[in-house]
Amino acid sequence: MMGGYLDDKFIQGAAVHNPYSFYHWQYIDIFVYFSHHTVTIPPVGWTNAAHRHGVCVLGTFITEWIAGGQLCEAFLAGDERSYQAVADQLVSLARFFRFDGWLINIENSLSLAAVGNMPRFLRYLTTQLHQHVPRGLVLWYDSVVSSGQLKWQNELNEHNRVFFDSCDGFFTNYNWREEHLERMLALAGERLADVYVGVDVFARGNVVGGRFDTDKSLELIRKHGFSAALFAPGWVYECLEKKDFFQNQDKFWSLLERYLPTHSICSLPFVTSFCLGMGTRRVCYGQEEAVGPWYHPSAQEIQPLFGEHRLEGARQGWVKTHCCLADAWNGGSSLLIRGAIPREVGDVAVRLFSLQVPVPPRIFLSMVYKLEGPSDVGVALELTTGSVGSCHIGGISALNAETSSRYSPRPLRVPPAKLARWVGHCGQQLRGGWIQRCYEVSLRGCLLQDLFVRFSRLPGSQEEDFVCRLGEIQVVDAGSLLKPLPRVQAVSVSHLRWQQAASEGEGHPAGLQLSCTLHWSYLLSHVRCFRVHCCRGTAGCSAGGGPPGPERPTLLGLAFVNQYRIVDLAVAAIGPGQDGRVEFLVEPVPKEGFLVPQAEWGRAAMLYSMPAS
Repeated sequence: MMGGYLDDKFIQGAAVHNPYSFYHWQYIDIFVYFSHHTVTIPPVGWTNAAHRHGVCVLGTFITEWIAGGQLCEAFLAGDERSYQAVADQLVSLARFFRFDGWLINIENSLSLAAVGNMPRFLRYLTTQLHQHVPRGLVLWYDSVVSSGQLKWQNELNEHNRVFFDSCDGFFTNYNWREEHLERMLALAGERLADVYVGVDVFARGNVVGGRFDTDKSLELIRKHGFSAALFAPGWVYECLEKKDFFQNQDKFWSLLERYLPTHSICSLPFVTSFCLGMGTRRVCYGQEEAVGPWYHPSAQEIQPLFGEHRLEGARQGWVKTHCCLADAWNGGSSLLIRGAIPREVGDVAVRLFSLQVPVPPRIFLSMVYKLEGPSDVGVALELTTGSVGSCHIGGISALNAETSSRYSPRPLRVPPAKLARWVGHCGQQLRGGWIQRCYEVSLRGCLLQDLFVRFSRLPGSQEEDFVCRLGEIQVVDAGSLLKPLPRVQAVSVSHLRWQQAASEGEGHPAGLQLSCTLHWSYLLSHVRCFRVHCCRGTAGCSAGGGPPGPERPTLLGLAFVNQYRIVDLAVAAIGPGQDGRVEFLVEPVPKEGFLVPQAEWGRAAMLYSMPAS
C-alpha cells in the first residue's frame, strides 16, 4: 500500500491521525507484506497482529528491471553455493523477525543458466524454511516462464508448472478469465488450494471484478475450488474518503464474506478489548491515560466478525457491528453494536466469534459493556457447544444441529478468594458508565463453538432500538487463575546516551535528555503486553492511591517483547555536584486482563550526577 513502510515501520508505535488498519483477519490465511524493495521484511506490528489472529505472514523477495536481472544472474547463474547462500539468508531473516516465509516475485527475464537454477533455488529455500520456521511457506508469483522470458500467463500451465512443483503455492497474475480457471483444474490436481488466483482490487487491466465488485472474482474462484490472492485491498483507504474508511472497509469484506471460511479461536484464555491498535486517546480499564492520536499495530487485539445480521421472518429486526474510536474500555477503541428488536420476537443475538476449544472442567466468562441512550434492553453472553466426539484432530468438521446446544451461562456469585483480582468488579458499575458481568460454565466432553451477545426486550416493552458498546470479552480456564503470576525479573538498562537540552533561562541548569534500552526477564506466553512507566523525581514512585509524596509513574509506552527503547526522555536538571534519580517500572498485563499491583512490577532505578566544574 502506497509504496510500503509508512507509519507501520515504527516498532513502538507513532502519533498518527487516521492511519490504515486491517482488522478482518478471520477471513484470511496469509498476509503478504509487499513493496518494491528487493527484500521486504514485514514490520513487526503487522507480524504481531497477524499471528494473534492465527494468520501466516510472508515477506517479499522481488527483482525488477535491468538491476533485477543483474542481481538474478549474480546468484542464480553460477553454482549451487550462490543461490543456497541467498536462500539461507532469507530463512535467517524469517527466523530472526519471526515471520513465516516469502513470496518470490521475479519480474525480469532470466538467462538459461539462471532459469535452470530457479527451481533448485525454490526447492532448497522451501526445504530449509520448512525445517527452521514452523508453518513456513514459499509462494511463487506468475511472471517468468521456464524459458526465462518475462511473460505473465494468468494461469498455471506447462510453461510455469516447474516453479509450482518446487514450492508451496502459485500466485497467478490478474488478467484471467473463467477459461483460465477451467484449464488449471487438471494441472493442479490435488493441489487446487495451493493455486492462489490473483485479484487486483484496484481493477487495473482486463480483470474480473475488483473494487466493490471483487465478489464477482471470488464467486468464480470458489466455483472451481481454488484459493484467492487479493492484491492491494488497501484500495479502500488509498482511493476513497478517509473519513468513511471503516464503513468502506466493512462494506468491502462483507461482500466477500460468503466466499471466505472463518478462522476459529482454538485456545484459552481468549481475551479481547476490541482495540484496533490505534485511537484518538489511550484508555486503561476505563481510566483515560493519554489524549492524542496513536498508532501501534502490535497493540491490536483479536477482532470479531463484523457485519449486519437481519432476522428471518421478522420485520425490521437487525443487528450491526462497527469498530469505533469514540470510546474505549481498554486501548483505543471498542465494538459498537446497533440493532432493533421487533415486536414479534423477544430478543436478537449477534455472533461475534467462532471458537473450536475443548471445554476445560470449568470456565469463567466476562463481558464489559454499556448501553448508550435511553434503552430498556437486557444484555447477556451466549455460547454454542458441540460434542468433542463430533470433531477430529487435524481439521474442523461441520456439526449437525442435533449435536449443538446453546446455553445462557449463570452469573458468577461467590468467586474463590484467589480470583479476587479477576472478578473484583463483577456486577458493578465501573468508570465511564461501563458494567462488567461475569459467568461460570461447567461442561464436560464439549467443544466451545460460537460466542454470541444477546439483546432482549423486557416484558411489556414495545419494539426497541438499542446502541450497545462492548469494551471487553473474556473466556478463561478457571484453573489458570489459580496459578500464581510470575514476577518481572532482572530489569536492566543498557545503551545509554545523555544529551544536554536547551537551558530554561538564566539561573536554571540546562535540562537533560536520556536515551536507553530496558531489558527484563518474563515468560511472554503469560502476557498480552508490558506497560513501561517512569518516575523522574528524587523520592521514587508511589504505589498509587496513597498520601501525597512520591511521584506517580508516567506511562512511556507498550512493549510486546522483553525490551523497550527510550529515546530523548527529559529528566530532572541538576546542578554541579548534585544527584538526580530516574526509575523505570515494567508492568505485566496478564492475558486474563486484570491489573497487577505496582508492588509486583519490575523496577530499575538510576542515579546520575553532574560533575563539579
